[in-house]
Amino acid sequence: MLFWGVNNGIARTSWIRNDEAVFAIKREVERNPNLKVTLPNIVDENLK
Repeated sequence: MLFWGVNNGIARTSWIRNDEAVFAIKREVERNPNLKVTLPNIVDENLK
């Protein structure tokens, strides 16, 4: 349960545009095929 809880926290942090969290959760998804995470789509802030 701890594994999933930690990764859930990292995923939630990635959704608020934390670059290190995005990197960490992408790396963990590559290492563990059982981990399914919806990654954020970062948009260009200059778009209106």
